[in-house]
Amino acid sequence: MNPSTAQARVLVDELVRHDVRQVVLCPGSRNAALAMALHRASVAGQLVLHVRIDERSAAFFALGLVRGSGRPVAVVCTSGTAVANLHPAMLEAAHSHLPLIALTADRPVELVGSGASQTTVQHGIFGALVSTVDFPMAERRAGQNAVWRGMVGRSLRADGPVHLNVPFREPLVPDDGDDWPEDLAGRDGGRPWTVVAQIAESRSGATEIGHLGERTLVVVGDAPPSVARATAAFAAAAGWPVIVEPLGFAAGDTVATGSLMLAAGLPSALRPESLLVVGHPSLSRGVQRVIRETPVVHVISEHPQWTDPQHQADFVTGPLAVEPPSFGDAWLSRWQDADVSVKSAVDKFLADEPWPTGLHVAQLLLDALPYGATLFLGSSNPVRDVDLVAPHRSDLRMLANRGLAGIDGTLSCAVGASLDTEHGYALVGDLTFLHDINGLLIGPGELRPNLAIVVLNDDGGGIFSLLEQGSPEHADSFERVFGTPHGADLGALCAGYGVPHTLVRDAAAFRAALAPADGIRIVEVRADRTRLRDLHSRLRSVVAEAW
Repeated sequence: MNPSTAQARVLVDELVRHDVRQVVLCPGSRNAALAMALHRASVAGQLVLHVRIDERSAAFFALGLVRGSGRPVAVVCTSGTAVANLHPAMLEAAHSHLPLIALTADRPVELVGSGASQTTVQHGIFGALVSTVDFPMAERRAGQNAVWRGMVGRSLRADGPVHLNVPFREPLVPDDGDDWPEDLAGRDGGRPWTVVAQIAESRSGATEIGHLGERTLVVVGDAPPSVARATAAFAAAAGWPVIVEPLGFAAGDTVATGSLMLAAGLPSALRPESLLVVGHPSLSRGVQRVIRETPVVHVISEHPQWTDPQHQADFVTGPLAVEPPSFGDAWLSRWQDADVSVKSAVDKFLADEPWPTGLHVAQLLLDALPYGATLFLGSSNPVRDVDLVAPHRSDLRMLANRGLAGIDGTLSCAVGASLDTEHGYALVGDLTFLHDINGLLIGPGELRPNLAIVVLNDDGGGIFSLLEQGSPEHADSFERVFGTPHGADLGALCAGYGVPHTLVRDAAAFRAALAPADGIRIVEVRADRTRLRDLHSRLRSVVAEAW
């Protein structure tokens, strides 16, 4: 057995022992030993192997698998620019604290800086947010099995992604022999070489919350379902209203129109005196305004980098370790009454508006999804439309890339996240769709989810219409440098990828197109983004008049 084959087989086996059950592989030459070791493990039933051509899409697909399964997933590629294409997904994983593993093949150290093809400095290529572990060059000698396996275990302790960089010398494919100077087996019973217990922070003593009084408002952003539910239960016992972003919908009984209320500006009767912020809220300027204007802000975070972009937090703690106070129902009832009034006004407003707008699509989509479905939300307007007007359904599994909130890799991530669910859906804009259309490039032998991708196509960057650059005084420059119309024929593009496409023109057809079906399909809804700025302005006025 040659050194490259020996090392590749050991690394793959040890990854499996560390709960890596799915691996995404991109073809290449320098990673041939890893590719063949992974294929061998896949045939043996040790892992599920996925193959993708585009490294950027592959990395986001792997990230989607992480989000969907909750387990670490590895993406494997060859050297050079292939590694650089993993960068966006690795950054999203870092900011979302997700265990994405980049397993990259490298050239021998003597070739780095020599001008050799596909050779660059790969150590630290993902920057300060992702640690790189450089494996030693494999040699035909004893004493390496423990090193290779031990390095895998030590590397995977990171809170988030990790980069395993492995140089390989030729030969890169297996030879005829299986002999090796030492036994390459792992620990008995399939356990990892080194079992590392998590080092928990001390939880002794109760969290001090005396600064959180009766008029406390709770805001839940991107948070695990268990955290969202626990927060809602705590708040209900205290008599505090809860506003949730879509990724916190698991919280259950909350203020359904809370984001709209904050966007319109709260009347004095609803302004909080203290704020409890849980998870990572990232959607609403209204949330940022209420954080800025509230006298006391308490942030709950499970990670060292808590969410407080305005630096307004008075207190930052881990999960609350205290019995909830009880302030009665007066403050909560005031919010609930306002919620009923605002919802009624918004429903009437949308019913009177011509279909479709992004708000219509978000509202109908959330209403029509089957029980327990998975919904992956694209950044920009789609996730915000759901935040503003969609019904809160705690039965849905809501996912999105809100770590950095980029539009790249969304289709690939949605495909990965939907593989383990019966009913998968995604809601994206047209630029998000076009940016990752290679996410639809899936080989004939690869696994495919049941996934309906809804594309709200307003021929450009609709979200910019709602920002400062979308105001009338910037009309001369807006369309060229922000609106960016493309005129792309999504149906023709889908045909090229062999993916079914449906263009719907009314609400009834849209609802029908959302019926569960097998495979990946695209549901396109065309909208007019020139209506957006005025639509949202009138919506805020409707909310303000409904108090």
